[in-house]
Order: sequence, then C-alpha cells, then structure tokens
Amino acid sequence: MTQETERLPAYSLFAALLAAAGLPIYIHAPKFYLDEYGVSLAALGAVLFALRLIDVVQDPLLGKLSERLRDHRRLAVAIGCAVIAIAMLGLFAVPPMLPPLVWFALTLTLVFSAFSFLTINFYAQGVSKGTQMTGQGHLRLARWRESGALLGVCAASVAPIALASFMSAPFAGFAVGFAILAVVAAVGMRSEWRTKGIAAATGFGVVLKDPLARRLLLIALINAAPVAVSSTLFLFFVESRLEAPGYEGPLLLLFFLSAAIAAPFWGKMAERFGARNVLITAMVLAIASFGVTLTLGPGDWAFFAFICLASGATLGADLTLLPAIFANRMAQISPSAAEGFGLWSFVSKLTLAFAAVSLLPVLDLAGFESGAGAMNTPEALALLAFLYAAVPCGLKVVAIALLAMTNLREV
Repeated sequence: MTQETERLPAYSLFAALLAAAGLPIYIHAPKFYLDEYGVSLAALGAVLFALRLIDVVQDPLLGKLSERLRDHRRLAVAIGCAVIAIAMLGLFAVPPMLPPLVWFALTLTLVFSAFSFLTINFYAQGVSKGTQMTGQGHLRLARWRESGALLGVCAASVAPIALASFMSAPFAGFAVGFAILAVVAAVGMRSEWRTKGIAAATGFGVVLKDPLARRLLLIALINAAPVAVSSTLFLFFVESRLEAPGYEGPLLLLFFLSAAIAAPFWGKMAERFGARNVLITAMVLAIASFGVTLTLGPGDWAFFAFICLASGATLGADLTLLPAIFANRMAQISPSAAEGFGLWSFVSKLTLAFAAVSLLPVLDLAGFESGAGAMNTPEALALLAFLYAAVPCGLKVVAIALLAMTNLREV
C-alpha cells in the first residue's frame, strides 16, 4: 500500500463525521425534542426550514471565510470540529438552558454552520489532494470519501435506536459518540490540511463565468432535487401509502447501505469507461428502479425494500462521480476550490429548502394528514405517490439530458 493510499482512510473518517451531522439530525432531532420537551412538530419544522434558508445564504460566505483562513486551515478546522462537537452535546446531551425551541434553534445553528464550514474546507482540500495523486486521483479519492460519508449516515441513523436497548439516555450517548468521532477524525486529518503550493483564491466570478462550471452546478442542483423530494416525503410515503409504520428506519438504512456498498463500484467503472457515461447509466437505472414505486400500495413494504436496495445503489454514483467531476474542473480554473465548493454546497442545500417549502403545502391543500391512523382520501394518497415517485423521475430525466449535452472532455 502506498503512502498516498494509506492517508485516504482519514478522508473516509472525516466524511463519516460530516455525514453523521447531516441527514440523521433531521431524522432524530425533531422527534427527540417532541418526546422529551413537548415542542410541537409545526414549530420544529418552521425552525428547521428557517435554518436551512440561513444555510443557503451563508454557504458562499463561508467559502470566502475558508479562503481567507487558508494559511491557517488546520487550526480553523480544529475549531470547527470543536464547535460541532460541543453543539451536538448541547443539542442532545445537555438539558436546555433556554426555552426548548430557542435552545433547539441555537444549537442547531451552530451544528449546521460548523458542518457547512467543515464541508467546504474538506472538499476544497480534496481538490488539492486529488490533483497530487497519480492517475485519476479525484475519482479514487471520491470513492473513499463518499463511501465513508454513506457509512456515517447509516451509523448515525441507527445509533440512538441501537443504544436505547442498553442505555437510559440513548441520544446523549449518540452525542458523546459523535464528539469522540470528531476528535478522532480531526486528529486523523491533521497532516492533510496543507495549503502550501495551492493557488490563491480566484473568487466566485471565475467559477460563475466558466460555462462548464455553471453547467455542472446546474446539473448538481437538478440532480440533487430528486433526493431532496424523496427524503422530504419518505416518512409520509412509508407510513401512509405503504401503511408500514415502524419500517421507516430499516428501509432508510437499507437505502444508504446500498449506496455505500455500490459507491466504490461506480468509481472503478468511471475510471474504466468515463465518468459521464457511467453516471448517465446509473441515472437511467435510478429512473427504472424508482419509477416502479408508483405502482405500490398498502402492504407492499417488502417490494419497496428491493426498490430501496436498487435505487440506493444508483445514488452511490451520484454522490461519488458528480463531486469528482466538479473537483476536476475546480482544479483547472480555481485550484483553491473553497469558493467553488461554497457554491456547490449552496445549490445542494437549495434543493432541500425548495422541497420543504413547495411539497408539504401541496399535500396540505390536498387534505393529506400525517399519522398511522389518519384517514386519507384516495386522491390525497395518489398525489403523495405522484410527488414521491414521479416528480423525482421527471427531474432525473432533465438532469440526464443536461449531462448528455455537456462536453466533459476538457475536465
């Protein structure tokens, strides 16, 4: 094993840390504050949406901050890791020192801000790392990085449930475990935050003026939308359309585990056949597998599990290949990459904000009600299935068309 390869597990570990502070927080935090402190889901949802909008605005600014601190990146990342660890402990392990909803908003603001700052630095450093590696370095790095991220999502999604079997305070245990992971990940990456020899910042203008970079950001926006839509409606679909309450966690775990296992495969295929060809193939397979969801009804959770397995595997290509393609372009036009990945983070989070603000009101207007015992009309359930399955497939078709018309020979 080369010295270059020996360092790649550190990228997997750090990616797992960041992933554990992403989607799993949306799964655990609202339920925890509802059960422990009686905060209404409506209030929690409003706070989450507001915080997501703040994220959308602040990410480009955090990209600029990352670039200003580029010569002190190791210290900046260490501070970011400390902030996210303390904020996670405050969110789950420390009784609220303010009204619960205010404490929820305050601690999550710190979690999400540190998450964004660390993500931008991490992916920007990855551009330098991939450029220094021999061969198709960006693709190899992406395999390690995104596999670690997906495993982090899986572990964090089930950790509180698993800890509940032998701990009286499973969420506090989860927070302590996260803090320990933050320390270990920061130590593991300590030698990787070198910026010597990396070109100075080029600013947002260079990225936005580049036609290919703009096209890749647009593809990222449209291609992330299907996952945002399905993530927003997943719990409702399993509970109300499939009438399978209690199966949400295992199905979600199956989906992300499948993506994690498949990610290295897609990376190797891309090295052999080209990233664009492989990515388009995976996107077509995603439509073929996920589109079948439209035909499912009550009791079809077992068949849906196979769909989660197949569509999760195709997600591994999205999460591995698109960032690698963008990193390749940043290495050519904006080697510092911090501001470029600030924009990348911006478009990714914009899809979540859009999904939350557009889909849920549409369901509400149709008379849809959440809850295992809710009596929904066939029309409301049909709309739920359409939004959950058909809309993502339609968006995927647009992303495929854009990608097929994009010339990546210069990347």
